[in-house]
Formats: sequence, C-alpha cells, structure tokens
Amino acid sequence: MNIFSRYLPGLLLGLLLFYLQPAAAQEKPKFDHGNNDRFTPFASFAVPVAHPTLPGQEPPLGVLSNMEKDIATKPVEAAGAGIHFAPGEIKAKTVRYDLFITDSTVGFDGKSKRAIAVNGQLPAPTLVFTIGDTALIYVHNNSDEPTAVHWHGVQLANRMDGVAYLTQHPIAPHTTYIYKFPVVQAGTYWYHSHYALQEQVGLYGALIFNKRTEPEIPTIPVVLSDWSNMKPEEIDRRLHTASDWFSIKKKAVQSYSEAIAAGKVGVKLLNEWKRMKAMDVSDVYYERFLLNGHDSSKVKGLKPGDKVRLRVVNGSASTYFWLKYSGSQLMVVASDGNDVKPVMVDNMIIGPSETYDLVVSISGNNSFEFLATAEDRTGSASLWLGDGPQLAARPPGKLKYFAGMAMMNDMMKTSGKMDDMGMAMSLQTMDMNSVMYPELDGASEQDRDMAMPDSTSMEQNMNHGKWYTCPMHPDIRQDKPGKCPKCGMELELVKSEGKDASMSHLSGHKTAEKDRVAEVANMESHAPVTLNYNMLEATHKTTLPDGLWRTLNFELTGNMNRYVWTINNKTVSETDKILIKKGENLRIVLYNNSMMRHPMHLHGHDFRLVNQYADSSPMKNVVDIMPMETDTLEFNASESGDWFFHCHILYHMMSGMGRIFTYQDSPHNPEMPHPDMGYKMLKMDDRMFHLKAENDFATNGNDGSLVYANTRWAFQGEWRLGYNNKDGYEVETHFGRYLGSMQWLFPYVGIDWRHRRHKYEEKSLFGQTNTKDDRKVFHVGIQYTLPWLVVADASVDHNGYVRMQLSREDIPLTPRLRANFMVNSDREYSFGGKYILTKLFSLSTHYDSDMGWGAGITLTY
Repeated sequence: MNIFSRYLPGLLLGLLLFYLQPAAAQEKPKFDHGNNDRFTPFASFAVPVAHPTLPGQEPPLGVLSNMEKDIATKPVEAAGAGIHFAPGEIKAKTVRYDLFITDSTVGFDGKSKRAIAVNGQLPAPTLVFTIGDTALIYVHNNSDEPTAVHWHGVQLANRMDGVAYLTQHPIAPHTTYIYKFPVVQAGTYWYHSHYALQEQVGLYGALIFNKRTEPEIPTIPVVLSDWSNMKPEEIDRRLHTASDWFSIKKKAVQSYSEAIAAGKVGVKLLNEWKRMKAMDVSDVYYERFLLNGHDSSKVKGLKPGDKVRLRVVNGSASTYFWLKYSGSQLMVVASDGNDVKPVMVDNMIIGPSETYDLVVSISGNNSFEFLATAEDRTGSASLWLGDGPQLAARPPGKLKYFAGMAMMNDMMKTSGKMDDMGMAMSLQTMDMNSVMYPELDGASEQDRDMAMPDSTSMEQNMNHGKWYTCPMHPDIRQDKPGKCPKCGMELELVKSEGKDASMSHLSGHKTAEKDRVAEVANMESHAPVTLNYNMLEATHKTTLPDGLWRTLNFELTGNMNRYVWTINNKTVSETDKILIKKGENLRIVLYNNSMMRHPMHLHGHDFRLVNQYADSSPMKNVVDIMPMETDTLEFNASESGDWFFHCHILYHMMSGMGRIFTYQDSPHNPEMPHPDMGYKMLKMDDRMFHLKAENDFATNGNDGSLVYANTRWAFQGEWRLGYNNKDGYEVETHFGRYLGSMQWLFPYVGIDWRHRRHKYEEKSLFGQTNTKDDRKVFHVGIQYTLPWLVVADASVDHNGYVRMQLSREDIPLTPRLRANFMVNSDREYSFGGKYILTKLFSLSTHYDSDMGWGAGITLTY
C-alpha cells in the first residue's frame, strides 16, 4: 500500500476542511501598509542603504554604451501598468544612483575566489526610490567582461528591462549604460545581472520602492544568496554531464549501502527500475549561504516591543530557503512587492527571486534569530535582532531522503510521466516533500528535545507520558484522543519514555521573560502554520480590465539525468516567440510534470495568481510551482516589446526553460538595432555543448571515454589503448540525437576502428565472423536506456555485422564507491569499480576479457 492510497481520504478531507474552514475567532492581524495620499520622508531603515548621487557629485562619464546617447536628458515613457500621477499632482523628482561594477575576490573559506562587486560590496547596495520618482541609474562596467542589469519585478519601458540580447546589447567592458524609468509601483524588488551566469557570483541587490508615506517602523532589507567556490560555468557543466559530486558533498548519494542500512533496498531498486537517479530537493552544493553578504550578522538598537519590517529578497541562483524567527510568528504583509492582507505563519519557504515583506516582533530582552535554512538543509544564514542573550530558532534536521525516494516512486510512472494520483494539487497547499522532514516525525529526537535558551535563563520541566498524533500530520499532538484538525483522521497513541515533545508545561513562570519564552516554546510545539499561496489575499480587487481572453497551457518538463529543462518539451531556442496583443488578457495554466519545483518569473508584468480569494487573488511576478501542481496565472497585456517568462533557477533558465512574449505591432527598440541577431545570440544559451571526459590510467592499459553534448545532440567517443601490439588499440565513436521527452532513445552514426595482433577469428553470439585485428568500419545504431539505467546498444556496420551490448556506469554501491559492467554479443565483457577521492581523481580496478585485470587512477573531468 503506497502513501497515497493509505492517506488519500484524509488528505482530501483535509483539503476540504481547509477551503471550508470558518474565519478564525481571534482578531485578524493588522498592518499599516502606508499610502500615497501625502508625502512623508521615510527615515526608518535600521541598516545602511545607498545614498543617491547629488548634483555636483556626478563622477566623470566615460564611453556610453546606450544607443540613445541623450537618454539621460530626454523623457522616458512609463510602463502601461502601475500608478500614474497626473501632471502637477505630486512634486516629481529624478533620483540618480551610480553603480560601479568591478571584478573582485572573496574568501569565505579562506580561499580567494572571483566575485563581482558593486560599489565594492556583495551584495550590491540597496537602492531606494519613492513612487512617482524617475529612476536614473548609471551602471559603470569597470569589469573585464560584458554585463546587463535586470530590474526584477519592475514595470518599465521594455528597452530598460535589462536582458542581454533581448532588450539591449550587453554593456561592454569599461563603458557606462544608463537605465531610466518612472517608478509606478511600490514594494520590495531587486536587481541582478541578466548576462550568462553572472548572477551566481555577486551582481545582485535589493531595490525598494516606497509609497509616499510608509509606516515608520524599523525596516531592514534582507538579501539571501548562495555561494559556491566552483565557477558557475563549471557548475553548469557538471549539472549537464550527470556528475554526482554535488550529491557526495551534500551526503545525499542514496547509495545501496545506505539503502541497506536504512532498510530501503526495495525502494532503491524500484527507483532505479523507473530509470531515476537519486532524488534531491536542490541541484548544487554550496559552501556558504549568505544573508546580506554574511552567514551571520546582527542588528542592534532594537527595543523590546518594536515591530520590525524585513524586506526579504531571495537573490540566490538556485536555492530555496525556509524562513523562521525565534521571537514571534512571521506576519506576511506583501509578496513580490504587492500588498496582501496580513497572514500569521510559523515558517515559510521563499523561492529563488521571490520577495516577501515580513513583520516580526522584538518580544523581550533577547537577541532573536531570523533563520534562513537552505531547502536541502546543508547550511543556513542568520540575522539576529535585538540585544541581550541569544534565543536561537530551532534548525530543521537532515532530510530523510529514502522517504522522499519512496514518494517519488509512487509519483513516477515507468514511462517517466508524473502521476498525481488524482490529487489535483496547487498553490503549495500540499508539500509532498514533507515526508522527508524529520521535524514532522512524532518520534524524532528534535521534537522530543527542542532547542532551548541557555539553562541559566529559565527552568525546564518537560512532561513525561504519552500523547496522540496524526499518522499523516505527525506535527499534530495532544494529550487526549480525538481527530486531526487538518485532515479529520483519528489520532493514534504514541508513548514517550523521555521528554514530552509538546513542551506545553514550563515551570518557573516568575517573570515576564519566562512567560515569553514559554509562549515561544508553546508556539513551536504545536502544529506549525506554514505559508502557502492559498493564504494570500490582496488588499484590493485584482480583477483584470474587460477585454478578449486567451488561454495558454504550459507543461513544465525536464530530464534530471541529462539536465534538460523545457516547457511543453521545447526549449527557448526550439520555439518561436509567443505573439500577444496589447489590451488582451492572458491566462496561463501551468502544470509541473517534472520532479523539481520551479520559480517561474514573468518580466515587466504582475499576474494574478488565482486562489480561493477569487476577485482578491494576490498579484505576483513569480510563482513557485511544485511537482504535479497546476496553477493559473492571469495578466493584462498592457505593454509593448519582448518580455521573458522563465524559471528563475539560473541553471534551469540557461538550459532553456522559458518563453518569450512579444507584443504585436511594437515600436522599434532603439537599444536593439539588430533584434534578429540578438535573438540568435539569446538562443545560444540552451544550445551550448558541455564536455565530460574520463580516462583510466591502469596497469593493463589505458581506457577512456568522452561525451560532448547539448540539449538534443551528442558526440560520444571511447578508446582502449594497450601497452603492446598484442593488446593493440580500439576507438569507437557515436554522433546522434536524443529523442523523446525522457531522452531514453539515442540513434547514432559513427566509426569502429580496431587493431591488434591476435591473428585468429572469433564468432559472435549471432554466428558472424569477428576479427579484431584490423577493423575499420562505419556503423549505425541505437541506444536505449532500460530499467535500472542499463543502456542497450544495437548497431550494424557497413559490412552487415551486427553487435548488441548491455552496459551501466556509476552503480552507487556506497557514497563514494561506484561499480560498472559491460557485456556484448562479441563475447566481450568487463566489470570493475572506482573509489572517488576528489572531484577529479578516483582509485580504480577492473577486469577486461581482452586485457585482463588492471588497477590504476581514473581522471574525471
């Protein structure tokens, strides 16, 4: 019985209760979102932000990259959407910033690595404007490579959107580019490079558009990011060449030895039977996770009772972060720059490129931790708010990968298609990854032994005995029988011989401080409230204007083994631009038929994310869509030009998961005098070829292979070189194209060239005469990936000789020990293994039916 059939009734009932639940009895949370009725200068940033460039302080202007040389002085049209003030209604002003991009180095691990600094810092400085301002931003590219800066979530003229080769030419090294646009919206946004893979190494920063009057509470821009000591080009290459070095570093290989230890051999075998490799919730191993450029930092001067506004930007290249705070619940008041009615949650996940405005409380004389933990739980970053003893947030435990693998086995058909089991999931309301979260395991050590403040600050008196929990929602615990408030299932009895995880009774309530600690502990011990999109309600109606409607159906598809990410099984370069008309309303129905979640971002527009609040559905510019989910986005076509819609995981975007919307009858973009040539350059991103090579320097010979491949095409080569004339040499090549959405089929053409001095003939399993002494043939063939990831290869050469072969590489026996085998109809066979020492070197041994036993060192690139 799989997890769906066991828990399906409860899940469905839980969803029904969620949609039908009455309004909470307690008073709804309130927050002053500010207004545009009058202008009040905002002076409540609790951390430094950038200072505008004042008249008379302008740096010398070098070579201007803009095609419009008078862009700084001439008016620039505003976006069609947004808030537009009538002439003279407000005192409009132009606010200028100068950004200096330089090549730099950082040393987070004591190793000097290349980074991109902006005004000498990483992340880039926070830029602040007020709605109604005209932004005038000089980007001085003092680095040695081109760049382009995208203003994420900003509604602006298309030529200012900052996408290299689509809306502008890249900014050449040692030149200046001017971005200019009226500010027609308010909220938390950000800016980052939209050229190649630069975003990974530092060109990103917060962008704050204030209303004309904002609530005067301490405000902190928070920029989350991820850092790798590996060059982003090397990260991209390793992802495309199926290297599992990142899994080794993350301790997430899920090898057979680990499956045996966990009692999950059947789960592992079924996983590979369905032609899946080890699952993970993220692609890349990162050495550091940063919050405002540090793994830990502190903001002092905040007083007990203060409400603090965190303007949170996930500026990472590919990391989702779980957010929680040790001092209170999180009040969510805005998403992607758009106000929402306040929602109180205990934790939440923020996808790459999303922004949220959160309000937290300084609820005592402590320093409270705002904790951002990577979804794969390999690291975190912290911001400490307030003075006094530190009160840490409870960190989540290591993921239970084999539980996730079992879930994926249930979700994946043998054909490679996802099966939602009739669950109709959407809006993050059902996190299937929750089966991997140890904090939701009623018997977990973390729940029994919750992290607490230092013992000198409070007395602890845990209950002993028993409690009742839900089998589907182990976070639900109470001291008497009943039904689960989430799904309606009967609670089951759990006996505890140690500390009671509920933490519901704390002694020593002698001071207000102890009362507060008890309240926080009680909050964490009960069912945590996790944010999902169905909880977000706009502060006003978000219905679109009258007009014609058109629906587009996008299926998000991918191949994790070859790292191919597509929409409707096509990359950006394999499709035409999508033509839309100004004034029409577009409805996009997104279905995620891949095993990864994807933060899909629409440039230059906000869209309605349709949820339970109907006319008040929230406005966003990014939607994180989980595996098997279907979400509906609606937006009004109010602009002109070309606009990117893409996954904001950097390496998914570069692999081709995106589309280009182009407005019919758009005026010519003066910054793109040759748009067709630019579009060809843009398409090169997902057509890029990546090289993988391996050579075994062994005692019995020299064996090697290489693959040079892109999304569809591949060149494969392999060789065996003996150390004498008897062993000789052989070289075989294949050039072909992967077919099908899962790319299990690979027809090819190539050559087979062999030479040795055995001077006798052999017969194949098909009875054909086979000589390996001197073979120079052209052959055609086909490879097909079978269950358990075994590759079947059938070929015929120009003499009519037929050969069939079965092989598999990289069988994960342990986290670092890999096995391989090959057998074919020429009566050849080999088997062996390697122990991975580093990302480049392995110890290896193998037996070859022609060359015997050997051992040596394998070099892998």
